[in-house]
Amino acid sequence: MKINLLAMSMATLLLGACSDATYGYLYCHMSDKGEWTAYALSRDGLNYHDLLNGEAIYNTREINAIEGGSRDAFVARAEDGKHYLMTTTDMCVARSKVWYNYGINLLTSDDLINWKSTTFDFRKGAEIFCDPESEDPTNDYSKICRVWAPQFMWDSDYVWADGSKGGYMVYYSLLLDKDNENEYDRMYYSYADRSFTKLTKPRVLFDWGYATIDADINYVEADGKYHMMIKKEGGKPGIFTSTSDKLTSGWTLPVDDDYVDFEGKKKCEGPSAFRIEGEEGWRVAYIEYSSRPRHYRICKADKYMRNFSEPQDINGVTGPQHGSFMKLTKAEYDRLEAWGNKPKQ
Repeated sequence: MKINLLAMSMATLLLGACSDATYGYLYCHMSDKGEWTAYALSRDGLNYHDLLNGEAIYNTREINAIEGGSRDAFVARAEDGKHYLMTTTDMCVARSKVWYNYGINLLTSDDLINWKSTTFDFRKGAEIFCDPESEDPTNDYSKICRVWAPQFMWDSDYVWADGSKGGYMVYYSLLLDKDNENEYDRMYYSYADRSFTKLTKPRVLFDWGYATIDADINYVEADGKYHMMIKKEGGKPGIFTSTSDKLTSGWTLPVDDDYVDFEGKKKCEGPSAFRIEGEEGWRVAYIEYSSRPRHYRICKADKYMRNFSEPQDINGVTGPQHGSFMKLTKAEYDRLEAWGNKPKQ
């Protein structure tokens, strides 16, 4: 019974399910036109239209306090069902001219429109984390040079030092030292508190001996396991699937049947799984970035999140890129529609 309750909690967080009927879908994403977060709405989960003409939904330079660029947006309801949370990569290649960055942002909102951000610059070291007694992941935080694609899941079983339970497991890829030839991007995790403003020190989620980025974790009720889709940068490249019975341990080596085999040798990343109301299986979105123009694709998967098929381009979005999907009630959909299409003064 415990695992079923946990599964229900995970489904509520990741898929945006709630007591009200699903009316539509929000696609919250980095814009391919620039390094900002954009919104698009859909009634069926496949055909979308931009809000604010695909422009930034908030002041990126204020929200992303390190570099002023916002990438890889992930959005979901808070555990209490009353608020909304978002994570982004704080990064602006257009200004820095390098593929390095130094931190992430945790955002909170009461309405999906007005957002507040807490920025974590990992170079500052142990002082930015809420568990100073914990082991450090590195002897020199100042050498951290990539903190990419944070996402999160609610974990009701997590226990804090004071004995309180429940926290958001925030997972991301981390490169500790670009000048060390033995270093590569590994998956790490921290825990955020209910306020989504405090974060524990990074801990290794897994290390398969080669670079991995862009993890997306979902609980799959059909087999009672957590499924993680992840981009392998080493070994055989592509987006692969790993499974585990637990969130923070036990992740298997990825299976060899890469779900983007139907893309041939084209390069893909940024997977994001979601479900469309009335469908038994899953939908998996990702960016195919080696073509010009790039293609943001949505494919089908069965109820076990296997047997990927029927890829198609997302419709109606200007500049789709790495992002996430959330179900909306009619009230949420209508509020965003009215805000996102109001004429500029």
